[in-house]
Amino acid sequence: MAIGEFGGAPPIGGGPVLSSGLYWLYEMGHASLNPARAFADVTKLYFKNPLNPLAHTTYGKTVAAAMEMFERSTRRYGKPEWGLDSTLVGGERAPVHIEIAWQRPFCNLLHFQRMFCHMPRRPQPKVLIVAPMSGHYATLLRGTVEAFLPNHDVYITDWVDARMVPLAAGRFDLDDYIDYVVSILHYLGGDTHVIAVCQPAVPVLAATALMEAAKDPYAPRSITLMGGPIDTRSNPTAVNILAEERGVDWFRRNVITKVPFPHPGVMRDVYPGFLQLNGFVSMNLDRHIDAHKELFFNLVKADGDSATKHKEFYDEYLAVMDLPAEYYLQTVDTVFVRHALPKGEMTHRGNPIDPAAIRNTALLTIEGENDDISGVGQTEAAHRLCVNIPSDRKAHYLQPAVGHYGVFNGSRFRAEIAPRIADFMLTHNNRPQAVRPVLKKVVG
Repeated sequence: MAIGEFGGAPPIGGGPVLSSGLYWLYEMGHASLNPARAFADVTKLYFKNPLNPLAHTTYGKTVAAAMEMFERSTRRYGKPEWGLDSTLVGGERAPVHIEIAWQRPFCNLLHFQRMFCHMPRRPQPKVLIVAPMSGHYATLLRGTVEAFLPNHDVYITDWVDARMVPLAAGRFDLDDYIDYVVSILHYLGGDTHVIAVCQPAVPVLAATALMEAAKDPYAPRSITLMGGPIDTRSNPTAVNILAEERGVDWFRRNVITKVPFPHPGVMRDVYPGFLQLNGFVSMNLDRHIDAHKELFFNLVKADGDSATKHKEFYDEYLAVMDLPAEYYLQTVDTVFVRHALPKGEMTHRGNPIDPAAIRNTALLTIEGENDDISGVGQTEAAHRLCVNIPSDRKAHYLQPAVGHYGVFNGSRFRAEIAPRIADFMLTHNNRPQAVRPVLKKVVG
């Protein structure tokens, strides 16, 4: 999801003021609006009550719509639910139970366990979806998970909001992210296919290179990199150029602040969700304003279907989480400013990362033709780095007429991208791999 999904670096000045108190002021402002939100909610219910004659007038519908718009515009959106209760497996409707299979302070590994009455005949490859730690919750990939559930054993990284992690749990940076990926692959025990959606393309490629260099038997069978910033020098987008021009020190001064009381992570340095949201919205401000105007008119017209679709999208889009400052800054510096991976300069705890060490893991890259976050060619660059993967284990696909979000969600993803990924994983699921005699520890 690249730097643009990190919030686009909102143009805010006054570093000392920001780092010392903006988050606290934001919390105070949010709390001060609680009475107004309560009043708006009561007023909306009054003017929507069918026993109230005004509820059937244009005036009453307009007031109710205005109150709902105010409440939605000032609320804090919590983590959305997955809402994946069942899936269709071989013509059989199978219940889905979501469980935490592996846990660390900054991440829960979720397993979408399907309850079969009869074991499916088709192979069910084990798939790890590595969600981006870039401001939105892993539920943004609900459509991605749903597409693979019928024929795959699906796991996903569910990153924890940094404001909910106490300082005693320690720091979290890009090196820790790579360690988490390696540890999860060890937990899953081999024969795993990895799908890295957007920003995780870099740490997943790095983790695979480290594991292959160590002859780790739990290196993934295949990795699929989707719209990821492997080399942002290729067809750079506006947000890539912004990051390179500003440099990491500008981001440290202008977007890093401390978590206020009473959150569990009080005094932890973070890139707060509300600043990221400012960046998300400002990148396409006109589109968001038009969407909310349309919602208002749909509420007045009582167009429930259109209003519900809007609410479902923005309930997800406006739910944001804080990022650990160390991780955010190290990623900006490594990926977007220094371009360390494609230059051969990226390291993990002092050890060089060499994608040429990858020989056995198959590689698939996916890009969107209209992606304005990770430009065309940035993900495909992985093929130039992984020179020792045989050609019959590498593939690239450019999806026409989709942007960044369409690479991993939507109708074209379901109809054209997901089947290609599934076929690629199945092709390499039972391929014999080189003998790897000794498991060398990659993480401490």
